[in-house]
Amino acid sequence: MQSHTLSQRYIVFDFETTGLSPKNGDRVIEIGAVAIEKGRLTDEFHSLINTEKEIHWAAQRVHGIGPEMLKGQPAATRIFKEFHSFIAADHLIAHNAAFDLRFLESEFARLDLTLNNPHHCTLKLSRLHNRELSSHKLENVARHLLGPAAITDLSLHRALDDAKLTAKVWLKMMQIEISG
Repeated sequence: MQSHTLSQRYIVFDFETTGLSPKNGDRVIEIGAVAIEKGRLTDEFHSLINTEKEIHWAAQRVHGIGPEMLKGQPAATRIFKEFHSFIAADHLIAHNAAFDLRFLESEFARLDLTLNNPHHCTLKLSRLHNRELSSHKLENVARHLLGPAAITDLSLHRALDDAKLTAKVWLKMMQIEISG
């Protein structure tokens, strides 16, 4: 793993979406993020987002977010401007970062916002360092690194809880790197 200092600020984020591809018009409907500073969770960002875009049935089955939950929620324009300020130039971390970054770049492009943040992927790191795992889904990696209790009382496949779990996984990976 590459070296990271605990004094840097990291933003661990996760999205729930209407489908699998921003190229097909899919949009972010929930964003969850936590800031890590000096090895601790220090701040969070969370919102449902009303994009007025139909949610694919398969996506809805995964995250459980339906159109009725999005009624009255803020528009993507407002939320992504706020998120752009929240992440500043900090390092971004996600589990399966390529997926979330495609959506983030698409949402930022709609607003003429740039994304030049360094980023890291806990999925890639797990595949590299936990080869014994047959599946590198977030909950499996968390159980492996943190124990079975790590996923208790969480709503998996909801953005903020997934961001918090990814942050714990990242911190454990960095602890292993520092001590190893």
